[in-house]
Amino acid sequence: MIDKLYADVSAAVADIPNGATLLVGGFGLCGIPENLIRAVADGRARDLTVVSNNCGVDDFGLGWLLAGGQIRKMVASYVGENKTFERQFLSGELEVELNPQGTLAERLRAGGVGIPAFFTPTAYGTALGEGKETRVLGGRNVVLEQCITGDFALVKAFRGDRHGNLVYRKAARNFNPLCAMAAKVCIAEVEELVEPGDLDPDTIHTPGIFVDRVVVGRNYEKRIEQRTTRARP
Repeated sequence: MIDKLYADVSAAVADIPNGATLLVGGFGLCGIPENLIRAVADGRARDLTVVSNNCGVDDFGLGWLLAGGQIRKMVASYVGENKTFERQFLSGELEVELNPQGTLAERLRAGGVGIPAFFTPTAYGTALGEGKETRVLGGRNVVLEQCITGDFALVKAFRGDRHGNLVYRKAARNFNPLCAMAAKVCIAEVEELVEPGDLDPDTIHTPGIFVDRVVVGRNYEKRIEQRTTRARP
């Protein structure tokens, strides 16, 4: 088996070039590969196309790449927590492709399993469906959606081994397995590195065949986008 462990995040992302397409796991700020995103921001690759559920917040996650002017195009389903995103989009600095959330997930899944396109009723008759091929299938109007693939995937797992087998934790799984499957090179950061054989095969969410590089993440902030609390009654 191939040892895929890298010494640090900077080495793991060092060959990401200008103009690359990055598939980035996460939902809001849950399950995002904090360390890998920071390393890309520090590496200064530019003109990037980023595919992710959302684009972080102004000063965290993918917001670091926005602040550095490194993202040319964002493919996402939700962008409501980032003022930098709003400003860059309205000024024409940032190209945006919005997707219904389920469609985005299925486009990534299709890319990972080799399906070039699929039909869905979601977005038919809306602005997001304009210019796309439509048909009537099973008595329903449907829109043709293309799969998504990428040059690199940046994903975050709870546990992993040096062979690239990954286990995610609860809601932090979200888009990570889909991104891992759909990229030419998958880079995974893990909170806990375990020895090969320590993971129960029945609990592995992403098999190592999909993962090219593994790095251990450090100093997680795990920020919450909007913390709402109330006094005890």
